[in-house]
Amino acid sequence: MLSQILDRLRDPIVFALPAVGLLVAIEMLALRFGDDKNVKGFDARDTRASVLTGLGALVVSTLLRAAALGLYAVVYTYLAPFHLPADAWWTWVVLFFGVEFLLYWYHRSAHMIRIIWAGHQVHHSSEYFNTSTALRRKWAQWFEKLVWLPLPLLGVPPVLVFTMHSFHLIYGLFAHTEKVGKLPRPLEFLFVTPSHHRVHHGTEPEYLDKNFGSILIIWDRMFGTFQPEGRRPTYGLTKQINTYSIWNIQVHEFATMAREVRGAGTWRHRLGYLFGRPGWRPESEKQQDTSPALPAHAQS
Repeated sequence: MLSQILDRLRDPIVFALPAVGLLVAIEMLALRFGDDKNVKGFDARDTRASVLTGLGALVVSTLLRAAALGLYAVVYTYLAPFHLPADAWWTWVVLFFGVEFLLYWYHRSAHMIRIIWAGHQVHHSSEYFNTSTALRRKWAQWFEKLVWLPLPLLGVPPVLVFTMHSFHLIYGLFAHTEKVGKLPRPLEFLFVTPSHHRVHHGTEPEYLDKNFGSILIIWDRMFGTFQPEGRRPTYGLTKQINTYSIWNIQVHEFATMAREVRGAGTWRHRLGYLFGRPGWRPESEKQQDTSPALPAHAQS
C-alpha cells in the first residue's frame, strides 16, 4: 500500500508541465500577433496570478492526495465487496465514466453550495479566458478529495483514481481558449469543447451554472444544465474581485462568508450562509433590498 501511495505522488500533471508551459506560450503568441478583435487575450498580471495559484494548488493537492489515498486504500481493502483488476481494459472504462459522473455532480454542487463555491470561485475569478486560466485552481481541496470515495468502495484500485482525474484536468487545458471556435457537430454533441466551457465561465444570466461536464457534455444534456454558446461571454465573477493577489483570490469569499455567519442572528441564517446557494440571504434582508436578484453564484 505504501509503495503504491508513494508511486502515486508522481502525478501525470507534473510530467505534463513542460507541455503546459509550451501550450500557454503558443497561445500567447497567437493572441499577440492575431487580429481577432473579439478575443480579450492575456494580461501579464492575471497570467502570473493564475500560474502561481496553480503551482500552489499542485503542492496542496500532492499532500492531500497522499492522505486521501490512505483512506481510499482502507475503504478498498476492507469495505469493497469486490476488487476490479487494475490491468483490465474494462476497469479503465468503469473508472473513466465513474470519474466523469462524480465530477459532474461535484462541479454542479460547487456552484450550488456556498462553502464549496468559496473554494471553486477561484477558478472563475479571472476576467480572461485562456490556457493560463485553466491553471487557476483552488487550494481548499478537501471536498474534491472526498468526492472519489465511491470508486474504491466499488472496487476500483485507489492508485488509479487520481491518475484518471489528472487526465481530466489535462484535457481541461484545451477547453480554456477563445482561439478555437465551434467544432464539428458530433464533437460538440458529445464532448466538452472550448465553446461549451466559455459558456460555463460566462457571467451572463443565461450562462450561469451551465455546462458542468469535464470531458463529456452528455451529463449536462441529460440533466438539464446544457447551454449552447450564443453571444460572446463576459468572464469572471458577476461581482469582480479586482485583485491579482493570489492570497486574496483564494480567501476573499471565505472571509466574506465568515463575516456574514458571525453577523447572523439565528442558527438557521448561519447555516444558510454556509450551505445555501451562493448569494443566499435571509428573506428579511431581501425585502429591504429592492434591486433585482441574480441567480446562483451571481452575488459571489
